[in-house]
Amino acid sequence: MDYRATCPLDCPDRCRLLVTVEEGRVVRVGGDPDHPISRGFACAKTNHWPERQHHPERPLVPMRRAGPKGAGRFEPASWAEALDAIAERLARVLDEYGGQAVARYHYSGTSGLNEGRRPLAFFRAIGACELDETICASAGGAAWEAAYGPHKTGTDPENVGGAGFIVLWGSNPLSTNAHLVPFLKEARKNGAEIWHVDPYENRTSRFADRHLKIRPGSDAALAYAVARVLFNEGLVDRGYLNEHAEGVEAFRAAAGAWTPERAAAATGLEAEAIVELARRFGRARPGFIRVGYGMTRQPGGADALRAVVLLPALTGAWKHPAGGALLSTSGGFRLAGGRLEGAHWLADPPAGSGYFRPNPGVRAVNQSQFATALTRWDPPIRMLFVFNANPAVSTPDSARVRAGLERQDLFTVVIENALSETARYADWLLPATTFLEHPDLYTSYGNYWLHWNEAVLEPAGEARPNTWVFAELARRLGLDLPELYWSAGEAARIALDGSRHPYLAGITFEKLRAAGSLKLALPDPFTPYARGARTPGGRIRFGPPPQVRLPETGAGYPFLLMTPPAHYFLGTIYSPLDSLRRAAGGEPEVWIHPGDAAAAELESGAYVTLESEAGRIVRRLRVTDRVQPGVLVMEGTWPADAAPDGLPANELTPERLTDHGRQAVFHAVPVRLRAR
Repeated sequence: MDYRATCPLDCPDRCRLLVTVEEGRVVRVGGDPDHPISRGFACAKTNHWPERQHHPERPLVPMRRAGPKGAGRFEPASWAEALDAIAERLARVLDEYGGQAVARYHYSGTSGLNEGRRPLAFFRAIGACELDETICASAGGAAWEAAYGPHKTGTDPENVGGAGFIVLWGSNPLSTNAHLVPFLKEARKNGAEIWHVDPYENRTSRFADRHLKIRPGSDAALAYAVARVLFNEGLVDRGYLNEHAEGVEAFRAAAGAWTPERAAAATGLEAEAIVELARRFGRARPGFIRVGYGMTRQPGGADALRAVVLLPALTGAWKHPAGGALLSTSGGFRLAGGRLEGAHWLADPPAGSGYFRPNPGVRAVNQSQFATALTRWDPPIRMLFVFNANPAVSTPDSARVRAGLERQDLFTVVIENALSETARYADWLLPATTFLEHPDLYTSYGNYWLHWNEAVLEPAGEARPNTWVFAELARRLGLDLPELYWSAGEAARIALDGSRHPYLAGITFEKLRAAGSLKLALPDPFTPYARGARTPGGRIRFGPPPQVRLPETGAGYPFLLMTPPAHYFLGTIYSPLDSLRRAAGGEPEVWIHPGDAAAAELESGAYVTLESEAGRIVRRLRVTDRVQPGVLVMEGTWPADAAPDGLPANELTPERLTDHGRQAVFHAVPVRLRAR
């Protein structure tokens, strides 16, 4: 039987899927042919969901640690045993050390409102540490807000077919945003050229009409040089800027310092290519830029992205439905979600029973500095809950993260549907449901469609949703607040029916549940910044001018390392699948330019040691001109056990933060390389 469902993973597409179930097992997953976004196809990853759903190593019962932390040895237990033991330990920690000794770590293993966001209410009820969710998007969010105000919205991707010139800047949609590609092809059919700005050649580079292989971290320099040409050649929309922008003259002065020749020296591009890019974008009716969060994962990443996304404002491209820029559509989904996450308790704590102890002043864990939180905080974290994430491999300074997880005085609870690297350190490993086994509400950050999923499978084994686990713990702690016990449907109804935002006009829970997927009630035409921005003054902010901060290689570290997403992996969600490991080459590789390889007397297939200030790893080498001199590329968050040394790539990533947004610098990490 076929069912419709929505992919819950950390991807902008938020695909509507057609799921075929036979005798209680998923046998096929593909795109819903009737949905305007998914159009009958799913990505190379989600096509393999049946293998992930029924993976033989999936945890199916609660399990108690039965060996050293990290060994992944467990013994089965009942839910009553697990919940009683966890609640007892949690109560003891709260009594002896307070909520500041309890921390949570989670991200987008599922992006559902219920199983992704509602567990926050439990932790806020007991006064646990807050979590600064900086691991991916905070620098981009800070950049966008600095220019356009809060609530990130951008061009509707369904309108992109009408663009006259498209720049895919720091974005690889053929691997990470596949359902944008049909709209790009539509634009090309209508006469638009597509250029790709990215430090290395990937699938999108080969799809594009032209690839500008920019040096990592030099995006702001290129954006300023483009802006200089736009100003000098009269390609800016003065009327639009005068009416809807501020700080333009200071921005123009900053751009004036970046001649095409100076930018060419900083970016590694030809000055003529920079001028041509500016002219094509400025003369297009309209120009459109798809930017990626990858651009922000460098020391000056937030200001770099801000410089880029201000270019459509210079040309007035926002006046056209197909023009402008797109980083995220997430700000369009203005749900009434504050109560669902317990945020209201921090603003105005009510009276409560049991261990209800909300603490607005509690300390916060920065995801990008999780290693420090686990190993250096005083007083220390003594109890940790991990769900929807795998921080043992996905966070900076992985060696120190593992050292923190190994602490004997840290009690760790992991809720998972895979035996992840982090799960191997759990004191209690609790089996989680997948998106096909629980109902949930899904927004998107790559289009404007809202989704509701019903469960299409019974939970495997004794798996339970995250919300069920925290509700059971809340009962054991004597918490009597109704927000902790709402069903998925009740929570979705409150989030939808409690919103008064015009984009949600006419969208009730009942209508969404019946349809499965509904598009937001966007204005027609949808031109979100045609009349200014959501800043306090209503104007797009060009000031203060973005800073250009070029990455530097340190003493003894002559290469810049990038770790962009891979075509066949999405975080570590799919990393257990042998089929996708084989498709990706069997093991992780580091790519090096032929000139650099020759200088080091290295050949493809050799194993090399990479070292940074944070750590060292061993990888197989591939010599390729897809990268540029002085730059190394390792695609994908591979599972640690696929590497020859059993270590993840983030062993090399230090806890350095971006210029704004307190986000990790995953790209442009200075490293050295030597033969093993």
